[in-house]
Amino acid sequence: MLRSRLSLDDRYALYQMCVSGCLRCVGLMLVPLAVVCMLANVLLLLPGLQVHFLLEGHVTREATWATGLWGSGLLVLLGARAFVGSSKTRGCWTFRTKMLSQLVYSCVCVLAAGFCSLVSGTGLVNGPLCLHNTSSGPAWGVPFKTTGDGGQVYLFERSLWSSVCLQPAGVVQWNVTLFSVLGGASALQTLLCTANILNTLLGLVLGPGLRSNKVSPVSV
Repeated sequence: MLRSRLSLDDRYALYQMCVSGCLRCVGLMLVPLAVVCMLANVLLLLPGLQVHFLLEGHVTREATWATGLWGSGLLVLLGARAFVGSSKTRGCWTFRTKMLSQLVYSCVCVLAAGFCSLVSGTGLVNGPLCLHNTSSGPAWGVPFKTTGDGGQVYLFERSLWSSVCLQPAGVVQWNVTLFSVLGGASALQTLLCTANILNTLLGLVLGPGLRSNKVSPVSV
């Protein structure tokens, strides 16, 4: 029985190492994704690397919401830091307490990254804010959003990209590329953090803190 008890302890220790290892792995993968999201959002605020479009308010609203900076960027980085730090956790109840905090971090990261992915998809479908020709002359607006399903058509009609938007130069390509990168990276973050929720739930349900603390008799 003593040997069996030691084997049980070993199994719990191995399980704890697996859960912590998964948390650390997810945390390390989230870091470069968060950096990519932050960089993509900064570039979206600077069409053609020109600051005056931002200062003049000629940047699409989905970019100015900066979800790639505070959502898939800062909040996910904070979660990643907590996930990596949890790999050093030892002890039954310390482990379970840490799992509760990691569950909260994972839920926050899922909401932040998921919201960023949704905003990025909206910005991609609506198209950029640009100077375009109207019946009353050139005006700033979102030309691809005004037509019924034009937001989806323009993505497959590259001939419209350079003929519709006059300024900023190449803004359609700029927005399509960066919103695609931002949406893809934040969607991957959402999947990783969702997997982390499942991992932490397993840690809470099957973790060493739930086992019985009774001392098993030793057979002679």
